[in-house]
Amino acid sequence: MTDVIRDLARLRECVAAWRAEGLRVALVPTMGNLHGGHFSLVELARRHADRVVVSVFVNPTQFGPGEDYDRYPRTPEADVEGLRSAGADVAWMPAVEVVYPYGPEAAVRVQVPGITEVLEGAHRPGHFDGVATVVARLFNQVQPDVAVFGRKDYQQLAVIRYMVRDLAFPIELVAADILREDDGLAMSSRNQYLAPEQRPVAAEIRRVLEGMAEAARAARPRQLVEQEACERLEAAGFVVDYAVLRRHDLLEPEAPGVDDGGRVALVAARLGDTRLIDNLEFRL
Repeated sequence: MTDVIRDLARLRECVAAWRAEGLRVALVPTMGNLHGGHFSLVELARRHADRVVVSVFVNPTQFGPGEDYDRYPRTPEADVEGLRSAGADVAWMPAVEVVYPYGPEAAVRVQVPGITEVLEGAHRPGHFDGVATVVARLFNQVQPDVAVFGRKDYQQLAVIRYMVRDLAFPIELVAADILREDDGLAMSSRNQYLAPEQRPVAAEIRRVLEGMAEAARAARPRQLVEQEACERLEAAGFVVDYAVLRRHDLLEPEAPGVDDGGRVALVAARLGDTRLIDNLEFRL
């Protein structure tokens, strides 16, 4: 049975009781509107802990001007039912004033340098400041032993890893594989924004990522691979923010440092009004 908690003192009492029993606690941060991808994170968390807290909170500080904070789908009743089926112990569903006692505009912020300034960070200035800020707060509220994040938001995972190490959070991060629809489209709450005629087109992103990996393994020039990926997406009807090849540390392959042959292809592109992101990790 999933316990819905909205009061921070009650959440801490619950977690303290688990700890008194010697139980290991996992946190799965979400923004709600949950789907199969989220529930797979809960199942993974269960394999790494005795109790699982899932936060459901649409975080205002990670949305930029003109982005879809007000439009972001909120389905709390369905979320709770899904979490009960998935085996979550607690649905942590705080109000904005619980997470930001002084309000989002007056909040103490966490800024992660460097890695937040490229790719998503370049196209959505301030986005990762909001992500790091809210995740740090959730870590402080729940104080988990384990936190589970999906690999679909590849750069977000890298940002959280940086923050955890730099701020010495005593938390084990577990990365979950991307869950996909039958045609390869990565599961996302934003997929529901797609019009019926756009939905099959959206799966082209996965095919483009696979083509980028194949071309990289064939030692084709990186700039050419990225250019052809952009052209292919544009031909399908996307407006492309980026289609790039990077090392696993998100540096360009030619950058100084250790290159172990690990690569990731990343795409962010709009189809109509819907912005989709996806990635594919591979080795040369």
